[in-house]
Amino acid sequence: MKKRTAFIGAILSLIPFGQSLFFKTGIVLSGSALIIALPEKVFANTCEKYFSEAYIKSNSDDHKGAIVFYSKAINSGCDNTNLSTAYYNRGFSKNELRNFSEAISDFNEAIEINPQYSQAYLNRGYSKHHLGDYYGAISDFNKAIEINPYNGLTYSNRGISKGIGFKDDEGACDDFKKAALLGDNYRIMWLESFEGKWCKDM
Repeated sequence: MKKRTAFIGAILSLIPFGQSLFFKTGIVLSGSALIIALPEKVFANTCEKYFSEAYIKSNSDDHKGAIVFYSKAINSGCDNTNLSTAYYNRGFSKNELRNFSEAISDFNEAIEINPQYSQAYLNRGYSKHHLGDYYGAISDFNKAIEINPYNGLTYSNRGISKGIGFKDDEGACDDFKKAALLGDNYRIMWLESFEGKWCKDM
């Protein structure tokens, strides 16, 4: 198998980072399998009520419905931490619907509020990659790595942008190997497969 062909398989792992939901306690939890029950009194806060509705819809893959409720949360007077997360989550749902340009606008808002939001840079890079802006994607992945150098998925996605956008096989393989070292299970399996053997041996 030629190296260039191998990137057809590699692109399968270019995925956005898991969605987050912000709670009144200030804890951010990640993972699409998480389902929460909130006490009734929490719903006195309109922002959090809309957040909960949006999260339930997103968790059920109703991303159009999630966008509606994240928009309501954004317009309801959230504090800055909730507001940046609402923009991030809405952008995540727009990515899931392949509405990449609008997703970028939401990630821009999240980053403007919180310039250290590594997940927003990662997902904005994902959006830019799918729009063919490989320079912009790699720049965002670089920033996400600068903020959080321990997320294997970011290296994996950056490697894909290097390979697809710039035919930089060596740079891509370096990133794939780093992703595997950081526990990216898909990248570990890919490197062990026939399809990824050329990269592992590079």
